[in-house]
Amino acid sequence: MTAITDMPDVPRAARRPQIGNPVLRWLRTNLFSSIPNGILTVVLLAVLGKGGISFVQWGIANAVWLAPANDSSGCKAVRGLGACWAIIPEKYRFILFGTYPFDEQWRPALSVLLFIVLFYLSTRRAFWRRELAYLWIGALALISVLMWGGVFGLSFVSQDRWGGLPVTLILATFGLAFGFPLGILVALGRRSKLPAIRSLSVLYVELIRGVPLVSLLFMASVMFPLFMPSGFNIDKLLRAQIAIILFAGAYLAEVVRAGLQAVPRGQYEAADALGLSYWRKHRLVVLPQAIRHVIPPLVNTFIAFFKDTSLVLIIGIFDLLTTAKTAIIDPGWQQFSVEVYIFVAAIYFAFCFAMSRYSRSLEATSGR
Repeated sequence: MTAITDMPDVPRAARRPQIGNPVLRWLRTNLFSSIPNGILTVVLLAVLGKGGISFVQWGIANAVWLAPANDSSGCKAVRGLGACWAIIPEKYRFILFGTYPFDEQWRPALSVLLFIVLFYLSTRRAFWRRELAYLWIGALALISVLMWGGVFGLSFVSQDRWGGLPVTLILATFGLAFGFPLGILVALGRRSKLPAIRSLSVLYVELIRGVPLVSLLFMASVMFPLFMPSGFNIDKLLRAQIAIILFAGAYLAEVVRAGLQAVPRGQYEAADALGLSYWRKHRLVVLPQAIRHVIPPLVNTFIAFFKDTSLVLIIGIFDLLTTAKTAIIDPGWQQFSVEVYIFVAAIYFAFCFAMSRYSRSLEATSGR
């Protein structure tokens, strides 16, 4: 006689065959599971529907898309009823590239394209080899040649003329590229058994985190040159870059330190048992696990610093947001700042959303 095994403890409703339209079943389960949830769903749908219809009418149906020869009269005629997207093709070159010479703006445009290609290749596991570092060095050298010029028949353009999206990408890329290794070293320093190194690391983190980024930028721009020898001057963009690197390093150090604390003690002991040196132990065993634990807060910090580059306005550097503000100084277009800010917000969102999506995919693959 065959033994009958007990059925697993599964709710009776779950054992019933699922019948009916799956869409209606999902709506009932997730949106209309109870009377309060149903009322809240209807209210939210009504608000979103009203807002969506209003935006479509303002941003598409009644919008002005083109204006002849810097003439904003067409936009003024529909002001309050429709968007004036004509300001974007009229001002986009200034928004993206600032006061860079008009005939040479293909150079910062190509630099932005090179940055995007580098970002994309860096997200592909197939390119995670030593050659990628050489590619970054070569591409950054090429970007420097394109932006500065002065060689290969390119006219020289001083950093005072740089602006827009290239400046934002330069500050964010170099700030995080140098701030992340600095953060790792400081995080290791805070866990060091040597009192001097541990105290210096704690002092650095607490000092930098205790002041806003604006104050660091102001000190880098105004106070730092006062301590330099007479006749020695560092470019304003480089001073801002150093301040951003130091600020990013302090915050990233705490994120990495949290990851180091999440690594089980047995991993350290196993690495010591294998006879690994301090640096090989952390490079091969500890840090890969620590960084895997803190991928979400790391990317959150990266996104925050990418947006914080807009604070360089305080020291007169024309990043993307600053050039957008300057573009609407023109009296004929002052009334249409909303459209410019939406355009800039879309650019910021594209980069931040790409980082967020890559973070999710990296976290999923790392957890396997």
